[in-house]
Amino acid sequence: MTEQSDPNPHRCLNCDAVIRGQYCGNCGQRARGRLISLWELLREGFGDLLDLDSRLWRTLIPLAIRPGALTRDYLLGRRARYMPPFRMYLVLSLAFFLIAFFDPYDKLGIFFEAPDAQPEQGTAATETDDDSPGVQLSIDGVDEDLDCTLDDYDASDWPVWLAQRFTKERVQAACLNIVADGGDGWQGIFDRMIENVPTGLFILLPIMGFVLLVLHPLSRRYYVEHLLFVLHYHSFVFLLLTTEILFLHLSAFLGLPDAIDQVTEFAASIYIPVYLYKSLRRVYGQGHWLTTMKFMTLSACYAVGLALIVGISALIAAFSV
Repeated sequence: MTEQSDPNPHRCLNCDAVIRGQYCGNCGQRARGRLISLWELLREGFGDLLDLDSRLWRTLIPLAIRPGALTRDYLLGRRARYMPPFRMYLVLSLAFFLIAFFDPYDKLGIFFEAPDAQPEQGTAATETDDDSPGVQLSIDGVDEDLDCTLDDYDASDWPVWLAQRFTKERVQAACLNIVADGGDGWQGIFDRMIENVPTGLFILLPIMGFVLLVLHPLSRRYYVEHLLFVLHYHSFVFLLLTTEILFLHLSAFLGLPDAIDQVTEFAASIYIPVYLYKSLRRVYGQGHWLTTMKFMTLSACYAVGLALIVGISALIAAFSV
């Protein structure tokens, strides 16, 4: 009736539905054709960050201070108020690796003043005297002890699939890449190893979800529900470590005593396992003793998994010559 009485009905520019009022009843877009103002553009872009009642803060606050609450609410069906868990994991992991390992002196060196003196030629690549915030690796006296001739190297007793990948030539090339003047050095190997860590942590997610499934065979929960627990826990770790790094940068900028940094690092190292234990208690609702045993088992699996990630990442970095 409205369309027939109005010879020129207003239609949504997004979905072409007839609009009755200020917003489209089909897709929700506002009924106006002109571009929004610069202020509205900024408000839409940063609205979730500035609005204290947005899904961002309704997700991050309980994630940080209420162990397991986010997972429990999600399993109970209270989901619309929070950010999707996988999106939250991607955002927080990306923020962590950018803040932790982005070196502006290396990536944006043109914007910084040149140092007064360049290091002498032939200086080991593992040593650095600059104050850049990037992660640096220093291994004193190791390069000189490495013998890349590998006269005693023999992989004949190894499994075939392993011996084919660690031939003498490949191991020798990796060794030379570390110690040679034109090679990457320990710092270069470490930098490439860090690039592989996010992939390793992503692979660790389904593995730890399977561990939780094995630890709770009578919980009547699907595998994806255990995986949700791991997603929220890893997101919390990324959030905590990112906050700690930002605080350390702020502390260095303000010239605060080193004791404050040490207390902060110690508190974070204590809070992470405590958070895991309390999350297990809240989500799975088991007693202290049973939760403690499963917490210790899960922690041991995490230790093994992280060690494998670091080891495999180091091997990939060393042999990617």
